[in-house]
Amino acid sequence: MSAGVDSVYHLGQTGGKRVEGSFVASNSSRRSTPAGPASDGTTGVYGITVAAELAGMSVQALRLYERKGLLEPARTAGGSRRYSDTDIARLRRISALIAEGINLTGIARVLGLEADNADLHAHNTTLRNRNAALTDTNNALRINPAELQDVQAPRSPRRHQSAR
Repeated sequence: MSAGVDSVYHLGQTGGKRVEGSFVASNSSRRSTPAGPASDGTTGVYGITVAAELAGMSVQALRLYERKGLLEPARTAGGSRRYSDTDIARLRRISALIAEGINLTGIARVLGLEADNADLHAHNTTLRNRNAALTDTNNALRINPAELQDVQAPRSPRRHQSAR
């Protein structure tokens, strides 16, 4: 298969069915335009067989990784696993870490640290934006001190002091 548009929509072929984008279509029901994403990326839409194929690993590997706590797919009311696009990306990351020679315990630690890092990065971005807004307000007050009466500084929550 050549790289390009075909490689984006044609992800695998099994039993006369093609996986296109985020849906499975038989060869007889081919659409002229590709469908959009099946979900927002976090909703479980793929069964275990399709998820294993998309991630390039065996169904048994997906079950093992779930048992080891490396991912937690959604479940249907009947108990079937449903994997999201986020789960598929995580499985691909697990596969890359295994290829680097990291064991499953190490992978759990790496994934945990990556999640912590992402949380800290998001918090840092929030704090930077808040700091920029406060700096702008501060600069505006320096230019026109008369506005000081109109602007109220944000109050931090009061902490209860225990009686000593």
